[in-house]
Parts: sequence; C-alpha cells; structure tokens
Amino acid sequence: MRWSKAHLFTLKDAPNDAEIPSHKLMARAGMIKKVAPGIYTYGNLALRAIRKFEKIIREELDSRGAQEVLMPMVQPAELWQETNRWKEMGDGLLKFKNRNGHDFCLGATHEEVITDYIRHDIKSYRDLPANLYQIQTKYRDEIRPRFGLMRGREFIMKDAYSFDADEAGALKNYDLMYSAYKAIFDRLGLNYRIVEADAGSIGGSKTNEFQVLADAGEDHLMVCDTCDFAANVEVAPALGQNANEKVKSQKPALLAMEAFATPGLKSIGTLAKSLGVPEQTLVKTMFFSLNMGTDASDVSVKPIAVCLAGDDEVNPIKLKNVLGLSNPPRLLTDQEVKQATGAWPGSCGPVGLSFPVYFDGAIQDFTNFVVGANRDAEHLKNVNIDRDFKVAKFADLRMAKPGHACPKCAKENREGHYQSFRGIEVGHVFYLGTKYSKSMGATYLTADGTPTPIEMGCYGIGVSRTIQAAIEQSHDKDGVVWPHGIAPFDVHIAVLDPDQEEVRQSAEILYRDLQAHGLDVLLDDRDERAGVKFKDADLLGMPLRVNIGARGLKDGIVEVLVRKTRALEKVKAEEATEKIAALLKGIRLGGKA
Repeated sequence: MRWSKAHLFTLKDAPNDAEIPSHKLMARAGMIKKVAPGIYTYGNLALRAIRKFEKIIREELDSRGAQEVLMPMVQPAELWQETNRWKEMGDGLLKFKNRNGHDFCLGATHEEVITDYIRHDIKSYRDLPANLYQIQTKYRDEIRPRFGLMRGREFIMKDAYSFDADEAGALKNYDLMYSAYKAIFDRLGLNYRIVEADAGSIGGSKTNEFQVLADAGEDHLMVCDTCDFAANVEVAPALGQNANEKVKSQKPALLAMEAFATPGLKSIGTLAKSLGVPEQTLVKTMFFSLNMGTDASDVSVKPIAVCLAGDDEVNPIKLKNVLGLSNPPRLLTDQEVKQATGAWPGSCGPVGLSFPVYFDGAIQDFTNFVVGANRDAEHLKNVNIDRDFKVAKFADLRMAKPGHACPKCAKENREGHYQSFRGIEVGHVFYLGTKYSKSMGATYLTADGTPTPIEMGCYGIGVSRTIQAAIEQSHDKDGVVWPHGIAPFDVHIAVLDPDQEEVRQSAEILYRDLQAHGLDVLLDDRDERAGVKFKDADLLGMPLRVNIGARGLKDGIVEVLVRKTRALEKVKAEEATEKIAALLKGIRLGGKA
C-alpha cells in the first residue's frame, strides 16, 4: 500500500478520553475512530490486523474439524426467554421492538441462537459430535465503556460451540478447543497465561480464561511463582498462612463470652489498634441480601452474614457460587444493616442473628475471638462457634493475596506462592453441560431410542480486544511494536528523498520484490521530511523498517531497522529482499533479530 494513496492520517496527540497506552496509540495511528461511546470505526490498519488474526483462528479451528457458520446479530426475545436470560442479562442486553411490536435484542452472545439452530437438525447420536463457530459483531450495553476496544459496546468476537452425546465426549471437545486456543495465542507471540475462572452469566462447570499480561489489564490474576497454576482472583483458592493455625495448634480452653464498650471504634483497624492485636486475629462480619433487587417493586431484604478475618476481604464471586446464585449478592446499606442487626456497621457480629451465618474456612478454628455485639459501640470477646452461634456453612469466601500458598503446589508438597499480575481476558472456554440444551429442548436419541439432552461447550475469543491487548503489552514510548503474526504490514519502507529519481526507483523495485515474496508492504512515498516519516514509522510499529535515501544509495546501501530491538543494519540494495525475508523469518520464529 502506498501511503500517498491511502486513507491513513496520524495524530500528534491522543483524544482526551484515551486513558491507557494502547487506546492512545490506536487513536493516534488512525486505527480506530470513535463514533459513539464504546462504538468505533476500524481504520485500514486495524482491520488488516483483525483479518490476519481471524486467518490464524480459522486455520487452527478448521484443522481441528470445526466448521464456520454465521448467525444473526438481531435475535428474537423468545429464544432468550426459553433460558430465562432475557431477564438474567439485565440492562447489558440491548432490547428493542420492531415495527410489529415484537421484542428483539442485539446479540450479546449466541448460545440461544446456536442451540435453536442445531436442535432442528441433530436427531440421533449418529449426528454427534459437532463443532460450529462464527466470527461476528456483538453488542453489550456496557454501563461505562472505556479503554477503546478493551471494554467497548460493539466488538468483534469469535464464538464456537461443541455438541456431544455425553460428558466424556464434551470434555474431549473441550480439550481439543483448549489446545486450539493455545496454538492461536502461541502464534501471536504474546505473554499470556491460562487461568481458572468464573463462568459468569454464560454458565457451566468447567472454564478457563486466556489472559494477556499487561499493567493496564482489568483482571487481577494470581500466578504461582513455582508451577504453571494461575487463576483469576475471583476464583483463586485462598490457602495462605493465617493466625488460625496458631490457634488450632494451641487449642485453648473456651472462655466465657463478655461484652465490652468500644466507643468510636468503628473499623477493624481502630479496634485492632485499641486492643493491641493484629487485624487478622479479629473477626469481621459483612452483610448481604439474597434478594438481588432486580424487580423494582420488591424492596424486601433477605439478609445473610459473612464472617472472615479482619484483614481479609469478601470475594463476591466465591460467595455467589457457594450460595448457588447467578449473580453476586447485594451488600446491605448501612440502614439495612441497622434494621437487620440492631446496630450500625462497625458494631455488628454473628451472635444472636436470626438469619444464616457463613464463615470463611480460614478462620473456622478460631477460638475466643472478638466480634461486634449488635449493639452500637459495643463488642463481644471470647466468642466461639457452636456455643455462641451456629454457622450455616464453612467455605473459602475470601480474596486470595500475593504470598498465599499455590493450591497445586500444596497438593504436590512444593513451596509455591501466588504472585499478583494484571491481565486482559482475550479468550474463554466453557464446558456448559446441558444448561442450554435442557431449557431449550435440544435432545438426541440414544442407540436405544432414549431422548437425551445434548452436552455442550462454548469457546470465545475477543478478536478486536486481542488486537488492542497485543498493543497494550507490546509498545514503547515511541509507538506500537506489532507482533509479527498480526502486524498490518510486514515491512515499512521510508522513502527519504522522494524528489530524487534514483531513490524513487530503488524504493519501487524493493516494494515490488517484497510483494512478490508474499510480504505485505507499506510504502511511505509522501513528500515529507525524514524526521516525520521516522516518527510515523515508530508510531505504526511494523516489524521492519527500510530507510532508502540518496546518501545511502551512493554507496549502494539501504538501512534495515528491526522495530522491536532497534537493531540497525546496512544492507546492499540488491540483497535487501533476501535479508528482509530472513529477518522476518527470525522474528516469526521468536528470534532476536
């Protein structure tokens, strides 16, 4: 592509709403332009990167027997009502009526549509297994779209769905797609981790996320420093050392419960300081409502209490899963806590409550501990489980922290501990089981003629998000540093003296030769100063840049610059094509060229 003929305009400064490096760089490089909050037009460079990524996806999925289809973005409410997600998805689902008054939504995901598609075709066990995928635009009505393509409302996604006769077959398909995802992201050359995760609104009993590591990532990951275990903090097991182990080993006698005044001590920190004890030896109580409040007319509170060590935080996803809810329970307001317990927050505890108490497993062996008395400015000491209150369930309910023991290493008697990373979720694989097939009547006949729900899996890749995630991970102060697999162009030729015939002819010859070798080439033939072209080349970030100028050509030389390493090599003009091809091969194979 010749820059002089291209619709390519770079910016010196990023838009004011661009907060993270990748968003700023994509906007400055003309890759994306905002149409409305969370909705963008993709420029040619972004689209070229997207198409290259899509090609990688298709190659890996097709080679594993998956077949591509294309489903509608506009979906009827009836399908979503069959699975009850018309209500469960809430305002994230953009709903509207057509001219006939029928309810529709824009496709936020396609489980319902694909299940409807196959249930009309799959009749017998002989029709299974199947694996279908699409690459298509989706829309989710994010409350606060931000960070460009990272959290947009409209985005490009690859979603695949597997269908099997039994769980064993479904898990085999799951592993097949898992391997495809590894191959896809390995080909991008990105630093990523495969982490355990929560299934969220999609559902399912087994799930893994593919996370690109980046400081600006929205997800918080716990990654073992010894083995390959990694998990989203939402579900990372919290097995860390805690004061309960000392208490358990000492097995002190149970003391009589006593109340004591705590005026002005409304936080764990101030209470611990007053008592002269570490925060982790105290027990704090949080209050939630099982009524999610989705129906505005229902304002009733169905309270539960959650107890954990004073220096820990409740993990809402773990709590949701323990309670068997589709969404995390709602934290009570201060007024609701007062109504439920008789005291304002800071003086509340589990003793004397008329509703269930859930206890974090890390402190289930605590004895003679301190909690709020459910009377303002008053606490209780020497409180003990069973004697003074009952626990509905013990479970891992806290957020994992750096330094906590790795569960995989703990099982294998190794010393592994969590490290904290930020990640950008770019892929997610789910084993769904029969969540959708049961509710939508997608069954097949077994060999003996028994109607049986189809086992399903679901596999998504954020195509447009991955492009920006790659830039977020791979950039420097000057601009983008594209991974070779998805770079819009392989080579960027900077014509430094376009007014001189010899320079123009040499650039044209190299341009054609590189294209003949199957390479994508951007020819910067603009009438601009060399400094402008260098800055733009650094901003756009193609793997290789070739500088062709009158001074070098006097000696028969062109300059070849590797964008990632800044390694500069002077090459004979007639050998440039072979040298560039060799350098690109080295970059593609992970070399340091």
